[in-house]
Amino acid sequence: MALLSEPVVARVPATSANLGPGFDALGLALTLYDVVEARVAAAGVTVEVRGEGAGDLPGDESHLVVRTMRRTFDLLGEQPPGLALRCDNRIPQARGLGSSSAAIVAGIVLARGLVDGGAERLDDVAALALASEIEGHPDNVAPCLLGGFTIAWTDDDNRGASAVRREPAPGIRPVVFVPEERGLTEVARAALPPAVPHADAAFNAGRAALLVHALAGDPGRLFAATEDRLHQRYRAEGMPATAELVAGLRDQHVAAVVSGAGPSVLAFAVADWTPVPMPGWRVLPLDVDMTGARLGGELGWGTLEHAERDPVAAG
Repeated sequence: MALLSEPVVARVPATSANLGPGFDALGLALTLYDVVEARVAAAGVTVEVRGEGAGDLPGDESHLVVRTMRRTFDLLGEQPPGLALRCDNRIPQARGLGSSSAAIVAGIVLARGLVDGGAERLDDVAALALASEIEGHPDNVAPCLLGGFTIAWTDDDNRGASAVRREPAPGIRPVVFVPEERGLTEVARAALPPAVPHADAAFNAGRAALLVHALAGDPGRLFAATEDRLHQRYRAEGMPATAELVAGLRDQHVAAVVSGAGPSVLAFAVADWTPVPMPGWRVLPLDVDMTGARLGGELGWGTLEHAERDPVAAG
């Protein structure tokens, strides 16, 4: 049989997209993880969820990991009669930290892992294209799959996706501020105008290019490189606490931005700044995840194998 009987485990990182000026293009993988175990069952679908989303996320076929697995199985030409999943979630839901992208990438990686030769039949190039198609844009799924920081784009007809992965410079220290309230990507996108001034587009093009340079080897330029005129100010009215925190951190010369569509905030720590507890916010000092999605056997994290993270282009 092409389907494996042993369970497989996927570990997928949280991500922060946009990073200020890199709207829908730049993303960073973070050392905060969801871990999902999946096995083939004789019939039906069961999903256990612990941690983030427990009691809220569905426990049947409608769970995003399961839906993604089913779609991946179709592409692989195999469809198990049933599935059993156990999810240990640490990525906050609906906070701008890529929880949906993590679920999608986990589903693809798990389905590949349960099919004999699945990774060869659906490589990372095809996996990125599929994840982007399901998510709608590649800025979160690319770093989740590949690790590091990524530059992602789609082609002219908005089908397929491409990404290149870069190694961040030593000393890049991301800190995430997570509020209690949730946000919705579709609401945040609805706040954006249909057009922006040419001067703002030019401003962001320069800052996004500078941000790639800063992340790759010149962290001292992160403050200037994280300035944005395309999306954050338009979303500020819908998440005033987030806008206030970003402004307050930047007043301290800390490179702070809205994480993804919010409401979480991403800041880059510098040598003379240490984050402190803040009422209403969870403060999570993290590192950059370098490996992206990883797959292993049950409890086998010590011997996990993962693909070489060369630049990926799909589409």
